[in-house]
Amino acid sequence: MEQIQSYIHRPALDLDLDLDLDHTQHILGMQPNDVVVSWRPSSEFPGNVYKGEGIVSGSPEDVWECLKPVPNGLRVKWDSNVKKFELLEQIKEDISICRTVTPSAAMGIIAPRDFVDVILVKQYEDGSISSNATNVIHPSCPPHPGYVRGFNHACGCICIPISGEPRKTEVSSFFQTDLGGLLPRSVVDSFFPSSMTEFYSNLAKAVKSLKDI
Repeated sequence: MEQIQSYIHRPALDLDLDLDLDHTQHILGMQPNDVVVSWRPSSEFPGNVYKGEGIVSGSPEDVWECLKPVPNGLRVKWDSNVKKFELLEQIKEDISICRTVTPSAAMGIIAPRDFVDVILVKQYEDGSISSNATNVIHPSCPPHPGYVRGFNHACGCICIPISGEPRKTEVSSFFQTDLGGLLPRSVVDSFFPSSMTEFYSNLAKAVKSLKDI
C-alpha cells in the first residue's frame, strides 16, 4: 500500500499536455481529420514516449463513455489492443488499480501482454476529463503464465471540449510502454505509431455507433 500511495502522489500521474516531442508523423486514415503522432526518447525507460492527437466527431461525454477505464466498459469492445480489463482494487472514487490484458500483435511477433497500473481519473474546470496511469506492483496480481508482463510508464488520454463545436472532441493520448521481453527495437518502433492510428480510427467508429443506438 505504501508503494501505491507513492505512485498516487507522483506528479507524473498528471498528463503533461505541453509535451514537446522531437519527431512528428502525420498519419492519414481518420476522416475528416488526420491523426498526428509525435515521439521522443523517454526519460523513464529505454524507449519512446508517444503522443497522439486527433479530433473525434462526438461530444466529450460520448467519447469518454468509450474511453473510461472501467470493468465491462466499452473499451474492450472496440479497442483491438485491449482484450481484457480487470479491477484489482478501488482505492478512491477516482483512483483504481487495474490489470489490462493485450492480445498478440505484429503478426504474432509480439506475444500477449498484461499490465498492472494505478489509474487516476481527473476532471477539469473547462469540461476536460483525463485518465492517467502508471505501472504498480499489486500483491494480488503476480505475473500470469502465458503473458509477458509489460510496464506502462506515465501515460493516459484526455478528452478536451472544442469551443463552439459541442459535437466534436479533441483527444490527446500518451503512451510510454515497456513491452518487456526480447523484442527487436524496430518492431516496437513501428508498432506504436500504427497502433495509435488504429486506436483513433476505432474510437471514432465506436463513438459513431454509440450515437446511432
